[in-house]
Formats: sequence, C-alpha cells, structure tokens
Amino acid sequence: METKLYNNKGEATGKLTVPENLFGLPWNADLVHQVVTAMRANMRPNVAHTKDRGEVRGGGKKPWQQKGTGRARHGSSRSPIWKGGGATHGPRKDKIYAQTVTQQMRQKALLLALSRKYRDGEIIFVDSIEMSVPKAKEAKAVLAAFHNEFKALGKSKNAALIALPVRHVPTQKSFNNFSNITVETVASLNPVSVLSAKYVMITSPKEAFLTLGKKRVVKAAKSEK
Repeated sequence: METKLYNNKGEATGKLTVPENLFGLPWNADLVHQVVTAMRANMRPNVAHTKDRGEVRGGGKKPWQQKGTGRARHGSSRSPIWKGGGATHGPRKDKIYAQTVTQQMRQKALLLALSRKYRDGEIIFVDSIEMSVPKAKEAKAVLAAFHNEFKALGKSKNAALIALPVRHVPTQKSFNNFSNITVETVASLNPVSVLSAKYVMITSPKEAFLTLGKKRVVKAAKSEK
C-alpha cells in the first residue's frame, strides 16, 4: 500500500509504502468495542461515596423514649429517614469498575483502529515536525499548512493526535497551547486515543512502523513455540 508523505509545510514530498499488516487489517467492531469499553472503565475514577447510617456522626442516643410521647418510635437520628442521617443505596467508592483485556487484544485493537483510520483517509504521514525550541507560533503554522487539505483540523475538540517516534519536549510544549491537539509517542498509542481524534498525524513514519511492528513480531514468535 502506498500513500502520500508530507513535510511540515503541508507539501506532499513523495510516496510512502505502508505495511499492510499494520494498516490493512479488516475491521472487527466487536473486539474494538470490548477493548475500548474496558480501557475507559479502567480509567474511570471511583470517587462518589455516600455514608450509610453507621458512618454519619451522632445518633448514639435514642431521640426520645419508646412510649408515652405520642410520637413515632425512633432508635437513632442516623436513620436514613432523618435529615442528616445515612444514605440508602447511595454510590459507594468500594465498587470496582475495572475490566480485564489481554495485551494481545489491546495490541490488535490498536492496529484495527489505525487500519480503519487509514482507510478513511484520516492518517497523515509527516517526515518530521520536531522543533528546536517550544514555540506555539511555529506549531500553529504547521497546523495551518495542513488545514486546506484536512479541513477538520479546525475542530474545537479532538482535531488531531500527533504521534512522535520518541518523546520530544520542545515539540510537545509547542502544541500544548492547542486544546484540540494531543501529542503522544508512538509507543504509547492506544485504541481510545486513536479513535478519539479525527486525524492521526504520524511523524517519522519508518521509525513508527518499527515500533508498531515490534510487539506484533514478538507475539507471533511466542505463538509459534
């Protein structure tokens, strides 16, 4: 498979051969849905917590005597029917939302997501966009250079995910001022981040192919034993 290779000025500089085993996989909606759902569940913060009648303060003394007052009998002001009492069936922070998926499933789902993006024309291969010093002005110029061909880069949210071959602080800081742009390394890509962005901009594609294919080769070698 061949596609366009761009420079940081948005100009097509030539053709790039894309590995079919990374970007040509058939879509498997069930697997991708299972992995994405599990990953989002694992990222879900469990902070909502209500106190039951055994955790609220006070209520150690019986409000009034059992008989003779003409009022309903009560044993504690911590009862859920009292104002300031414990909550009944409220959210508890001891609930576990985590789901388990194997490493092979996550790896396959990532490649499926990249393959889907590639077929939809939503992956941009750029030779390099590394910046020597953090400058938002230069980052804005890079995005503007691609805007004519990729209109959705102007989206207010999740416009693009820029995948760098290795962590590069000046480049990451240059794009940090743009709320619709996310910068990650190729090694840290996952199905959730890839599918959340409209475009995926992969820089230094040949290095990226090696990173994406390395784990796949290792898994294949293990399965042959």
